[in-house]
Amino acid sequence: MHLLNLGILAHVDAGKTSLTERLLHTAGVTDELGSVDAGSTRTDTLALERRRGITIKSAVVSFPLDTVTVNLIDTPGHPDFIAEVERVLGVLDGAVLVVSAVEGVQAQTRVLMRTLRRLRIPTLVFVNKIDRRGARGGAVLAEMARRLAVPLVPAGTAHGLGTRGARFVQRLGPAALDALADHDDDLLAAYVAGRLRDDRPDADGRLLRSLAEGTRRALVHPVYFGSALTGAGVDELVTGIERLLPAAGGDPAGPASAAVFKVERGPAGEKIAYARVFTGTLRVRDRIPFGDAGEEGRITALAVFDRGTDAPRESAGAGSIAKVWGLGGIRVGDALGAPGRVRGHHFAPPTLETVVVPGPGTDRRSLHLALTRLAEQDPLIGVRHDEARGETSVSLYGEVQKEVVQATLAEDHGLAVTFRETTTLCVERPVGTGEAAEFNKKDGNPFLATVGLRVEPAPPGAGVAFRLEVELGSMPYAFFKAVEDTVRETLGQGLHGWPVPDCTVTMTHSGYSPRQSHAHQRFDKSMSSTGHDFRGLTPLVLTEALRRAGTRVHEPMHRFRVEAPADTLGVLLPVLTRLGAAPAAGGARGRTCVLEGAVPAARVHELEQRLPGLTRGEGELETSFDHYAPVTRGPVPERPRTDHNPLDRKEYLLRVTRRTGD
Repeated sequence: MHLLNLGILAHVDAGKTSLTERLLHTAGVTDELGSVDAGSTRTDTLALERRRGITIKSAVVSFPLDTVTVNLIDTPGHPDFIAEVERVLGVLDGAVLVVSAVEGVQAQTRVLMRTLRRLRIPTLVFVNKIDRRGARGGAVLAEMARRLAVPLVPAGTAHGLGTRGARFVQRLGPAALDALADHDDDLLAAYVAGRLRDDRPDADGRLLRSLAEGTRRALVHPVYFGSALTGAGVDELVTGIERLLPAAGGDPAGPASAAVFKVERGPAGEKIAYARVFTGTLRVRDRIPFGDAGEEGRITALAVFDRGTDAPRESAGAGSIAKVWGLGGIRVGDALGAPGRVRGHHFAPPTLETVVVPGPGTDRRSLHLALTRLAEQDPLIGVRHDEARGETSVSLYGEVQKEVVQATLAEDHGLAVTFRETTTLCVERPVGTGEAAEFNKKDGNPFLATVGLRVEPAPPGAGVAFRLEVELGSMPYAFFKAVEDTVRETLGQGLHGWPVPDCTVTMTHSGYSPRQSHAHQRFDKSMSSTGHDFRGLTPLVLTEALRRAGTRVHEPMHRFRVEAPADTLGVLLPVLTRLGAAPAAGGARGRTCVLEGAVPAARVHELEQRLPGLTRGEGELETSFDHYAPVTRGPVPERPRTDHNPLDRKEYLLRVTRRTGD
């Protein structure tokens, strides 16, 4: 039987987890329908998830259909937990995007669909809650076509909207033909030739084949209507999942290659990795390399998903999702075995930061360890420790996530904490090119090393590139590696304390003191270069190069869309201007006005709070991270440093030499 790894995605409260429960019940995996309100769902297993009624961690369940076994991954809908969604996208064969028939297209709906389209993941759309009061059919379809701007193919129509008896009647009608003909020349030719009339016996079959081909190529997206609560339309959706989405591929006899998308800890604190196997087969007792450094570990146990739960197995083949034990150093995003798909970031980075304040009786070391463990499960969430101030900061997406971190620390680790006010996370970008060098045994250089570096700006999103302008054989490779690793670490704090994410650093000078020893004596460290010399000197050289290049602080900007009564436009525009927002497009549409543009992330919360009063409670706001822009108003934001501060040479050398005992 074929495998299909299917993601369920949606804006929060669209009914995604309820649909997951309905699918499990329909497939016969569960005898009773799980309820979000009752806290009895199969996928929301955390006590915090059941108490809050939201999904926080992605979860995997499996159910069989006639010709395919589905590994279904339920993902969070709240934007504060977008990191969980990001990790899942790289392992999917297909997706179901859930939209509420009442609320329609929401902010997260647009973000998710844009990402699914960019990654070309075959996607079905399920319009849920057709039994609820206020449910809309054709209006929601038109809204999706307008606001999502993607090719949609209605798989049928909904009847009895807003009633308990609402149902879905499946039929590929003229609207489906129009949508498919735009992407299928043969279908268009058949239509023009009159071979797709209703009285032709193969007309429906020809449309269905075109729909399957277009869906698998992510050219079109079939739309189903239904209700996870009553089960309406779910059978038709199941048929669409089975017939329209592509099965998992991969050669089970090829080299083992898998990607880790989730890491959790077991009862004894052991790491358990969730991995999608792309090719080859993972086996218990096999030794396998993982991660960028090629660390090797032995698989001590495996489990695969079967009929709603995970079952121990001796092996896991291509296409499957496996739980893997025994790899102590494993991290989210690591590749197992041969390198697989390149998995970049698909969503925005966290743009907020807060200091975690330990409560009475909370040990700071225990707190730091607990936060580090949380961060290892969520790679887009950074933990930053300031030894001088004894403070630990975490980067976040929003206030809900902060509340979840607080509850998790209390319930899972017994640690009481509070938080300081949330601040915005900025970045620094080099303004120009800067070079600096320090030479072995010259000009007060206390390190037995020569390091020269040139820093140049790179386009946003390019990352940090490290290059050599010296011969690789001019000194031991370990010294080059020490320089590169230290460069990347040092760029975590620029001239104003913010990360420098996009630049090219070129090593222009290198040199070292060869290994020295006296006759019949051991290696003399005082006369020979070590990795410490290069790790100690590199921050001084790099910081000086940054000084000469100059850096500019950039703040995160959100794209916003405001829809409000047209007669409130005159009140809205001055407020947006005072908040630093720059409307780039918009206008009146009848009695409604729409404004789109960019606003500093630091002012989004204030805009959310003020909008209801400015629009008589009728305004709707969508925001999402868009880009970083230079700070142009007020003083340049500074961030306290947590390193030995290479900006102050005297203090830096005092701290580094005292720390190492040299």
